[in-house]
Amino acid sequence: MSNRNPPLRSIAAAIIGNALEWYDFFVFAFMTPILAKLFFPAHPDNPDDNINRILLTTAVFGVGFFMRPVGGILLGLYSDRKGRKAAMVLVTSLMALAMVFITLAPTYESVGIAAPLFIVLTRLLQGFATGGEFGSSTALLIELAPPDKRGFYGSWQMTGQSVALFLSAAAGVMITDLFSIEQVMSWAWRLPFALGLLIVPVALYIRRHVQEPQAFVQQQDRSRNTGLVDVLKNHGRAILVAMGLVIAATVSVYITFTYLVTYATVTLQLPMHDAFMAQMAGCALLMLATPLFGLLSDRIGHRRLALFALAGYLLVLYPLYAWLTNGPTVQKLLLVQLGVCIFVAMFFSVFSSLMADLFPTAVRSTGMSIGYNVAVMVFGGFAPFVVTWLIRTTGSPMAPAFYVMLGVALGLIATLFFKSSHPVELPAAWPQTPGKAA
Repeated sequence: MSNRNPPLRSIAAAIIGNALEWYDFFVFAFMTPILAKLFFPAHPDNPDDNINRILLTTAVFGVGFFMRPVGGILLGLYSDRKGRKAAMVLVTSLMALAMVFITLAPTYESVGIAAPLFIVLTRLLQGFATGGEFGSSTALLIELAPPDKRGFYGSWQMTGQSVALFLSAAAGVMITDLFSIEQVMSWAWRLPFALGLLIVPVALYIRRHVQEPQAFVQQQDRSRNTGLVDVLKNHGRAILVAMGLVIAATVSVYITFTYLVTYATVTLQLPMHDAFMAQMAGCALLMLATPLFGLLSDRIGHRRLALFALAGYLLVLYPLYAWLTNGPTVQKLLLVQLGVCIFVAMFFSVFSSLMADLFPTAVRSTGMSIGYNVAVMVFGGFAPFVVTWLIRTTGSPMAPAFYVMLGVALGLIATLFFKSSHPVELPAAWPQTPGKAA
């Protein structure tokens, strides 16, 4: 069967599962101001000390990232040997289990020190499962894509993450709109996590019936004979470039988006409900713009659009955040978020296709998983913690902007050194067209 018109079910499998994986991950980040009070005791000398509680909660958020390289390597190898479908079903099952655990988690008031320990174990399971998601679902999308639409198909990977961001923010708006702060702190905080469980049966059903890409099937025997050492030895340069690309993406996700509510409420002293609304507006723009830029990238070139996006992103960050922190208002927060989202959408639209193009089919899932999860662990997992610590230590509300600028600069350097390590691989049914390399 030709992949020229791949079934919508296969595309939906990558998108809906990806959105589910990240929804639960992002909800935890968005709920940090609430979870901090539920799972960590107040300092005896200062019961109202929010910043130390935030530090502890962001540290727990970061703990899950220690397991992501482990999950990425093991599940990436599993994907390259057993198939994209098998890996995606396993990943979704593991994440569903983690979602059940956090939905039913006892608070510090109920069980004392066991509460934060339980949350740490849940985060470790989340991290392991999420570590295998990007490599498997991205490989599926790129390998299903017609040769002249790799950018467009790859853009749906990050669009799925944008959907997760939007739904996470929407869940935050819902609980702050419908319930009093007493109800939220008592039981309503569990609802966003519980709602994610409703998607699990649909995601599992679709992923169980996905079609394996022809490009993978043709290379599967070779994949079974390739191990981790081979990937590291033969594709080390590609992994380093991938890490640079991931750093730019991950600082955007974990500071520009998931940390936004905490930053707006704790540092800028803006209402939580309004911060969630600004978050939703930015995510909505990201969802709409990312696939459109993906279409554009197939016309002008993936690397070219990435260079333009990262250079523009780097130039606007400082002035936008300086304007925001000089008399912060909800209106300024919204405009800054929308302005940043334009450049993020440009980069996200080609991020997955560039990552996939670094590795041949036989090791694609493993190679991407290693580069992705190591970079995310170092620059993403503890990004909220580091930025919170910097804000407290320096007293400067500009700390998030500086952190993101560092990550974007590293991504820009990686893009300059980007070079496909293999010719574009097409199934036998597709004739090679001169000049159509991605």
